Amino acid sequence: MVNALVSGGIFAVSLGLIFSEKINRTIVTMAGASLMILLGSLLGFYTEENALQSIDWDTLGLLLGMMILVAMLEPTGFFQYMAVRASKLSGGEPVRLFLLLGSVTTVLSMFLDNVTTVVLIAPVTVLICEVMGLPPAPFLMAEALLSNTGGVATLVGDPPNVLIGSAANLTFLDFILHATPVVLFAWAGAVILLRILFRAELRARPINAETIQALNPAEAITDRRAAVRILIVIGVAILLFFLHGLLHVSPALVALSSAAAALVLVRPPVDDILRRVEWSVLLFFGALFVMVGGLERAGVLNLLVSVLEGGAGLPAPVFGVLLIWVVALISAVVDNVPITIALIPVIQGLGQAGMNPNPLWWALAFGAGFGGNGTIIGSSANIVVAALSEKNRSPITSALWNRRGLPVMLLTCLIASLIYYLAYPWFAD
Repeated sequence: MVNALVSGGIFAVSLGLIFSEKINRTIVTMAGASLMILLGSLLGFYTEENALQSIDWDTLGLLLGMMILVAMLEPTGFFQYMAVRASKLSGGEPVRLFLLLGSVTTVLSMFLDNVTTVVLIAPVTVLICEVMGLPPAPFLMAEALLSNTGGVATLVGDPPNVLIGSAANLTFLDFILHATPVVLFAWAGAVILLRILFRAELRARPINAETIQALNPAEAITDRRAAVRILIVIGVAILLFFLHGLLHVSPALVALSSAAAALVLVRPPVDDILRRVEWSVLLFFGALFVMVGGLERAGVLNLLVSVLEGGAGLPAPVFGVLLIWVVALISAVVDNVPITIALIPVIQGLGQAGMNPNPLWWALAFGAGFGGNGTIIGSSANIVVAALSEKNRSPITSALWNRRGLPVMLLTCLIASLIYYLAYPWFAD
């Protein structure tokens, strides 16, 4: 019990500091991981060897490979090209611009990390809104909310999916077959709801619509040759993500090999590319793995398994729906990444206790992905757009997010729950 209290206390304090936003989250998690190893060694429940074994290197490799590809594609202007193209297609109509920018962000988030996507698209969105005299908040919020929603559709679209896929040996094709249909319905519901919630803001008439029409999207591309080569590599990588189960190679190997191929083809300044990689994110993930490993070794997760086993008497579809909502509600107030990392061993424990873990992985994915929309700190993408909006006249506040994001979370979770319950045998395979 002492071990459980010590490890649980370290984890809880670390999470509290992370979401107080007073200290950098990477510093907090690294300090927490170091303390977990130190106290674990003194109390005899966690060693340095245990900590290294607890790190999911496949997940870190996949994230690193995709980050390198994105870091190479960003300077070519491709992302700005897509945003300007969507703006021109809107014809100066706020509603059409709202739908197009949201759609572009969603599609990108299905194949790239949603945080990276909003980091690249959001600044361009603010520029377009300033030129057209439109409030940026509705567009920024829609991009974050729809990127979180769309990211659930694929193995690489959302960090929780990467973690779940690695732990459960789920392939890119598994996500396409099981998660993407659910996301399509949830995404459609989210778009309709956002259109209603932001109806007042979207009535504003643009003042410089002709300026946008005069922009040439092609001018956004600064290195067409490099962009084409990198996009070809990314396309091949996506194809291999579909086939990696048949080829018996890990998604991490696919991502890292693709990054290596792109580096050879384009030959950019490697130092510049490495500076663009979000090393703090990788360290954050690695430290979280170490802390969760300490929880597992101390028996905390076994206690949580025992609590959840109390629901084993419920019909399996009902238990899965309950898991969706529990995870979603927790993810709304605590970033969905640490919650996913913490619950993966719990689901594995339920599987060892005799429950079928297959449908539980999908319940975890839906709850973590859609639940992150609930509050301004529910996902990293939310925090990014909120921070960017503070530089404008209409910043995104927690109160505004609760009025717009929480309804989206509730609707998407409801849609996912209904499909999950009705199609439970499909998820149980």
